[in-house]
Amino acid sequence: MFNYCPACASKKISFKEERIFVCPDCGFTYYHNTAAATACIIQTNKGILFLVRKREPGRGKLDLPGGFIDPGEGALEGLQREIKEELGIETDIHVTSIEFFASFPNKYPYKNIIYNTCDLFFYMDIPNLSEKDLQLEASEASGFCFIQPEEIDMEAIAFESVKKGIQYYIQLYKQRACGNTDRTD
Repeated sequence: MFNYCPACASKKISFKEERIFVCPDCGFTYYHNTAAATACIIQTNKGILFLVRKREPGRGKLDLPGGFIDPGEGALEGLQREIKEELGIETDIHVTSIEFFASFPNKYPYKNIIYNTCDLFFYMDIPNLSEKDLQLEASEASGFCFIQPEEIDMEAIAFESVKKGIQYYIQLYKQRACGNTDRTD
C-alpha cells in the first residue's frame, strides 16, 4: 500500500503482522484495520433477492444487497442506508424486522489493495417484494434476480463470505422449515 512513508518519504517503511505500517525513520504508524460491511438476505415469495455486480471485484457475479459501513454508522444503520441506495427500498416502511444471524471474514480487492472486512449478515422477509418495487442504483448493479435457496449456484456468487453467509442461512432456513428454531451459533 505504501512504498514510501507518507510522513517523511522514507523508503524503509515496512508492513508488519499483515496490518501495521511502521516507519523506523520518523515513527509513523498506520493500522490497516478490518473494515465492517453488511449484507442482507432478503427473502421474498419468489426467492432470495440477488444483485448482479456491475463492477469489480466480482463483476457479473451475484451479490447480496449491502456494503461498507460508513464512519459514524452502526451496522443496522449502514445496512438500511445501503438497501435504500442500492434498491430504493425504505426498510422502516417495508420491513417489520431485520435479524442479524452471522458474520464472516472476507478479503475485498480494490485498486491493488486487499481490504480485510468483517461482513455482518442480516435477514429480512419481504414476501410481496416485486420487480416494480426496486429502483436499482445503476452504478452498483447491472441487474437482479430471485433464486430459491435450494437452487443457488454457489459458484455464481462473488465473494467467499457471501457464500458462507448463504450456506449458513440455508442451514437455518431448513431448521426453521422443520420447526426447529434453536440457533447453533
